[in-house]
Amino acid sequence: MKIALITENSQAAKNTIIHDALTSVAEPLGHQVHNYGMYTAEDEASLTYNMNGLLTGILLNSGAADFVVTGCGTGMGSMLACNAMPGVFCGLVIDPTDAFLFSQINAGNAISMPYAKGFGWAAELNLQDCYRKLFENEPGLGYPKERAAIMKVNRGKLADLKAAACHDMLTVLKNVDQDLLKGAIAGEKFAELFYPNSQDEQINAYIRGL
Repeated sequence: MKIALITENSQAAKNTIIHDALTSVAEPLGHQVHNYGMYTAEDEASLTYNMNGLLTGILLNSGAADFVVTGCGTGMGSMLACNAMPGVFCGLVIDPTDAFLFSQINAGNAISMPYAKGFGWAAELNLQDCYRKLFENEPGLGYPKERAAIMKVNRGKLADLKAAACHDMLTVLKNVDQDLLKGAIAGEKFAELFYPNSQDEQINAYIRGL
């Protein structure tokens, strides 16, 4: 699985901590981690939580990523922006129990985490434990197990609801504020990571045209 990491501007100084915690768990499980930044607080390309959501939509709908790990100060803004995108099902994860239940019940494709609120002593251990609960087991198995079937039905109904409520991603890209879009893809490693992994030529062509 390709896991994309996106860090919002207010928490960019913690990118290395977050990236190290994520790779230490995900890579031994056979996953790839693609770090889309921000890498430092001084990066020329600055990502707001709205851009986090837009970039998450681009990565997941193009197939450039299978799962996105993002966040902001509280995790709320990035979660809301992500869930505004078609095909994105993002949960707010604060502790390992959140991570486990989101994976087993909701089986979403993105999480948002608080990287300021409650980010204190041994925060990197909490990150590792959260990522382990997300990625060590097959998602969607249900909790409690006897409710797995109805949970699967409800996930399907949510996906149908999302599809009915949202435009496709290409339409979103064409209609969204183009300066916001340009900012979302301005990261120094975006092209290096995105184009070799994206599987949607229409999305590729539109973004290249910018």
